[in-house]
Amino acid sequence: MKEILLMLLMVCLFVSCKKQVADEPTPQNNTLYFPPSNSDTWESITPQSLGWNTNEINSLYSFLEQKNTRAFLVLKDGKIVLEKYFGNDIQNRPFTNKSLWYWASAGKTLTAFLVGKAQEEGFLKISDRTSQYLGRGWTRLTNQQEDAITIRHQLTMTSGLNDNVADRDCTRPECLQYLAPAGSRWAYHNAPYTLLEKVVSTATKQSFNNYFNKVLGNKIGMEGSWLSIDFNNVYFSPPRAMARFGLLILNKGKWDKEVIMQDQEFFTQMINTSQNLNLSYGYLWWLNGKTSTMIPYLQTVFPRSLTQNAPMDMFAAMGKNGQLLNIVPSKNLIMIRMGENPDVGDVPFTIQEEIWERLNKIIK
Repeated sequence: MKEILLMLLMVCLFVSCKKQVADEPTPQNNTLYFPPSNSDTWESITPQSLGWNTNEINSLYSFLEQKNTRAFLVLKDGKIVLEKYFGNDIQNRPFTNKSLWYWASAGKTLTAFLVGKAQEEGFLKISDRTSQYLGRGWTRLTNQQEDAITIRHQLTMTSGLNDNVADRDCTRPECLQYLAPAGSRWAYHNAPYTLLEKVVSTATKQSFNNYFNKVLGNKIGMEGSWLSIDFNNVYFSPPRAMARFGLLILNKGKWDKEVIMQDQEFFTQMINTSQNLNLSYGYLWWLNGKTSTMIPYLQTVFPRSLTQNAPMDMFAAMGKNGQLLNIVPSKNLIMIRMGENPDVGDVPFTIQEEIWERLNKIIK
């Protein structure tokens, strides 16, 4: 019943919103600041110095607190402009910039980056059959059906596996059943995504966590850990670790002077439309500014962009209960929200829309 009510809420939201922000200016070329990888130091800049409307900031913070937010950050040119913490962390201590919080499905974007690195280093190709790394029988499909599923299908949510099962997170073969040919249907389905971690670990011959730290986490100073929860592998980190990843992505895979991802073809594909079914989806990233979008658990195509209050070029990592990492290249801007359920259900689209409605009153 809860899921049905959620779907109805999202349908109402997507069909009722008509307003769209104006086209965005050409991306800025301002020099980006990068915090040291081995230090807590992070430069800040005041909203006053940027000419922002400071009269609306307290109203934004009040809204965020009412919506069960724990951490909120806005970065401009890599420097912290807004940073506010609310309530308690998962250990019931006051939330600070050191507190750990879960990324939920926003962590899918970390996995996408690792798949790109594994391809760059020659461990795999995203055109490879998934069964090449998971072995035959990882699903309940015929061999022919199973062999049609590639790593790219897992990255784009187009595996064709049936997402209308009792547990969408279940990665056991009996839970992975045929519904449509691979590549012919978009459906937000956790299980095929989760198995990308096994693909990466098999291809690289090391644990997913070790590979993550080696090629990404340690390189940019991310403090965090992957924890297994039921079928899922969930990333927990302080909010500033999410900001570090956002800054890396804003700079197209380069951390200051060090190139972390050289494969710019993959990087570009990752943050652009990956198939013609859901135009607002890349390789596990959500994309704004497209003419249509789909949302989890519905097969409806909505004739609108992802977040109409946000800049057109914004793209996002989005997770359960409103874990958000928004990147806006045209403004050299990063927005982060971590927290508990903001009372809009499992899908974080509404809270993202509402935050941007208020940010637009502040940012000049």
